[in-house]
Amino acid sequence: MNNLLWSDQVLNSLNKKLDVSALRQKVTANNLANLNNPRYKRSYVTFSEELLKAREGLPMAQTSPRHLPGEARLPEPQVKTERHTTRRTDGNNVDIDEEMMDMVTNQLRYNTLVQQISDRYSQWRYIINEGRR
Repeated sequence: MNNLLWSDQVLNSLNKKLDVSALRQKVTANNLANLNNPRYKRSYVTFSEELLKAREGLPMAQTSPRHLPGEARLPEPQVKTERHTTRRTDGNNVDIDEEMMDMVTNQLRYNTLVQQISDRYSQWRYIINEGRR
C-alpha cells in the first residue's frame, strides 16, 4: 500500500505543479523587487510550454506487468529572461501591473493545487479507514 501511495502519478504531477507555482512566485517577487533598477530585464517561468513540447515524447505508463516498461517524466521548469523589450527609458522592462496580475493568478493556482493535493490525501485516508471496517 505504501508503494502505491508514493507512486501515485496524479499526486506526483500535482506536487510538480506546486513546485512550479512556488518558483513562479519567487521569480515574480524578484521582478517586483527590481522594479526601479535601471536596465533590469524581467524573468519568467516556462513550464506549460515545456510540458506541451515533451508531451509528444512521453512514454506510456506501464499499468500491467505484460506491458512494456515506460515511465512518464515531467519536464523541469525553465526560468528565462525577457531581454528584447523595454518599457521605460532606463531599459527596465518590468510592468508592475503585469507582475501583480501574475502574482495574483499564480496565488490562485497555488491555492487550487494545495486543495487538490489535500483532496487526494483525503481520498487515500478514506480508502485506508474504510478498509479497516
